[in-house]
Amino acid sequence: MKELPIHGRGASWNPPNRFEPILVEREDWDPDDPLPRTQFFRDAARSILARNDSPDVGFEVSVNPYRGCEHGCVYCASGETPILMADGTTRRLADLRVGDHIYGTARDGWYRRYVKTVVLAHWETQKPAYRIRLGEGTELIASEDHRLLTLRGWKFVTGTEQGANRRPHLTTNDELLGIGGLQVNSGESDDYRLGYLCGIMRGDGHLASHDYQRASGRRSRLYQFRLAMVDEPALERAARYLAELGVETTRFAFQRATGRRKEIRGIRAQSRSSFERITQLVAWPAWPSLEWSRGFLAGIFDAEGSYSGGILRIPNTDTAIVETTTKAMRRLGFDLAVERVKRNRTRPITIVRVLGGLRQHLRFFHGVNPAILRKRAIGGQALKSSAQLRVVSVEPIGLMTLFDITTGTGDFMANGVVSHNCYARPTHEYLGLSAGLDFETKIFVKEDAPELLRRSLSSPRWQPQVIAISGVTDPYQPVERRLGLTRRCLEVLAEFRNPVGVVTKNYLVTRDLDVLSELAHHRAASVTLSVTTLDNRLQRVMEPRTSIPARRLAAIQALTRAGIPTGVMVAPVIPGLTDHELPKILEAAAGAGATRAGYVLLRLPYAVASLFETWLAQHFPERKDKVLGRIREMRGGRLYDSRFGARKKGQGPYAEQIARMFAVTCKRLGLNRPASELSIAAFRRPSAEGQLDIFLG
Repeated sequence: MKELPIHGRGASWNPPNRFEPILVEREDWDPDDPLPRTQFFRDAARSILARNDSPDVGFEVSVNPYRGCEHGCVYCASGETPILMADGTTRRLADLRVGDHIYGTARDGWYRRYVKTVVLAHWETQKPAYRIRLGEGTELIASEDHRLLTLRGWKFVTGTEQGANRRPHLTTNDELLGIGGLQVNSGESDDYRLGYLCGIMRGDGHLASHDYQRASGRRSRLYQFRLAMVDEPALERAARYLAELGVETTRFAFQRATGRRKEIRGIRAQSRSSFERITQLVAWPAWPSLEWSRGFLAGIFDAEGSYSGGILRIPNTDTAIVETTTKAMRRLGFDLAVERVKRNRTRPITIVRVLGGLRQHLRFFHGVNPAILRKRAIGGQALKSSAQLRVVSVEPIGLMTLFDITTGTGDFMANGVVSHNCYARPTHEYLGLSAGLDFETKIFVKEDAPELLRRSLSSPRWQPQVIAISGVTDPYQPVERRLGLTRRCLEVLAEFRNPVGVVTKNYLVTRDLDVLSELAHHRAASVTLSVTTLDNRLQRVMEPRTSIPARRLAAIQALTRAGIPTGVMVAPVIPGLTDHELPKILEAAAGAGATRAGYVLLRLPYAVASLFETWLAQHFPERKDKVLGRIREMRGGRLYDSRFGARKKGQGPYAEQIARMFAVTCKRLGLNRPASELSIAAFRRPSAEGQLDIFLG
């Protein structure tokens, strides 16, 4: 039967979705487990090797048989790096939210240009952190796998020239791209408020008084103050400052909107006391403070200034205003150009321009902080700057918890430097799903992953290097028992002898001991097990749907006995809840054969603190006060301390005790001794005739 068209629609039926449901019988399903249950879908991927430009992963290439993960593990983090927002302001990386608009970059012919983009996802990771020092004082804190844009392309923070960790990485000869360190607004003091009112009222306000004769013949004096503007933010700021300084104003419509003109709103006051107070407030100070100068520049820019085509200018005809503007600019360290234009007027216009390009313009916006955000737009400007962003040093500062984001452009401005973004959970958002619960309950399966991997490794274009399996999701999540995609991918890697690194929380990894052992024989395999606690109940609460602690230790033992280099990660360490387990976990892992170890202390930035308190009250009410008290003890009396150095391991006697306990225990157990890296020396490429092409590169 012929399908009839549907009124108002171009299609008359729904063809099958390319993501077809897969029926997988779960052997480990708990019938008492609450909904929603996990669904599986076929992912018709045409490639399997993911080239990861992400700052959130420690590898360049990964194989991901599954998109999504059932484990649902969550940890807390923070980030102090200032991010350039789309309205020209800055915000801490920790404070960003999905949907926020920020600046990224995009290619346009020969140039990269600044463009507005959106935050698609925001989450955290635990990584060894490094301090990158640049010329002119700019600093960044990032993981070793973070990527920054240099004159020679994208580069990782660290790497080696040879061996398994060979990759493009920062050196002291590299020059980063961007505008350099972003200044954070220093606030609004009383002098700043006075300066702002002086600037905006002298530039755009009306303050006058005059005598008039009443109908009775008696002479009186009329007092008038009026400030009318198109931009509401500046008007609201002026009204707020006046109210704080004792002057109440009323709102009125100065000009109604027409077809060609926007509505202009205003504020006014007509009493003698208000007039005299405002006259006092906007008087020229004999000795203007630095804060007054900042406020004055913000006010006069809101009133008269403009920013377009990469030019920041403030014009005026009043000699006193121009002189005050130039003095304030020079006092704040700006280079200026002062131009006088007659334009057939009796009073020539003087234009003050800020020199130095975008870097100095942003320093003006962030340091002076005008209220009208539309005047801060930098979209379309080319990515070039006179900033000296040469890498001075890259220094390790220990294990930290770091925030990362994904953006629409694939990058963002981190403290004025172009930084590549992360990608993990947002892959579900590209499918119209959530990066939250959907990521854990709607799993996409690449059933032909092994065949796609073999095809990629067989290509002459493939240069042998370490492959992570899997880079986004746990390769040994429950569905792997039925589908075996991870094992089949390992078999392909063993066939080519290509090195692989595996990170998992599950005992299921021991199923593949034979393949991993074969790879390890050629120094081409390593595995890391996460062991957060030895308490089964706590593990079920913190890391649902993962192997119990005893099974993870058993996996370490089995892997080690099979000759596979294996490590353990203890994170997060929760004082008053899991901290006492640290030596026992290390001892158990070392006893099972682990050769590497790491740990990170729990941190509770801002809203996370209340969430953690709720979590404690729900699961461990009897320990709540003790845990929070210990955290405050290590955070200077607070639940959170954002200072670099202090925040990574805490401070005070208790934090030092944990650090010493970890170091002494590792030394006693022989953990973290220098070990050989994974090698590509044994790589081979089987030909179609069954012969072997040996890689000699």
